[in-house]
Amino acid sequence: MSGKFNIRLLALSLGLSVLFSIAAVAQAPGTAAPASPTGTKIGIVSIADAIFATNEGKKELDSLQARFSGKQNELKAQNDEVEKLKADLQVKGDKLSDEERNSRVKSATDKQKVFQRNAEDFQAEVQQAEQEVQNRLGKKMLDVLDKYAKDNSFAVILDVSNPQTPVLWASPATNITKELVDAYNAASPVTAPATKPAGAPATRPAGTAPRPPATGTTPKKPQ
Repeated sequence: MSGKFNIRLLALSLGLSVLFSIAAVAQAPGTAAPASPTGTKIGIVSIADAIFATNEGKKELDSLQARFSGKQNELKAQNDEVEKLKADLQVKGDKLSDEERNSRVKSATDKQKVFQRNAEDFQAEVQQAEQEVQNRLGKKMLDVLDKYAKDNSFAVILDVSNPQTPVLWASPATNITKELVDAYNAASPVTAPATKPAGAPATRPAGTAPRPPATGTTPKKPQ
């Protein structure tokens, strides 16, 4: 079981949403609305990837890796035990008495069920911890996105983290994920993890499934 993962799969996703829109300009009675600079560009972003690719996001994932490493090792030991029992049955099964073979099959089956339950619990715990990090950093990311969109004349920015997004095609030139990561890092005092070179993939506890597509909601920018 590998301890590596690619955050493009960490699929905790935030779902499709319009992350930025131009606010209406209030006008006093009897006065014309002041001219408002309106953006014209449309961009796309994988907001989940952007969050966990930031220096702060990478450090949070490193913390999760350390936090769950003990349980991860326990699961690996359980899995190794089950695999060894299965391998022994394949090699020695026809040489055992019916009673001994049935006993070993039952033992392997019971241990397999325990491992599966533990693995599912572990996966759920890791995903919940990741979701909490994503929600917390997501609020900061939306502040960065808001400023970036205004400064660069964007009218709309769409989140395409969810594989089910109705965005069927977009030019690579419209993808601003990297630009948002750079803007977030520039505005944050958190430096890149010392053990990882810039652009290195994040890691997560092994034995967990990729982040599932959009089960949560995109964090809303405070009004």
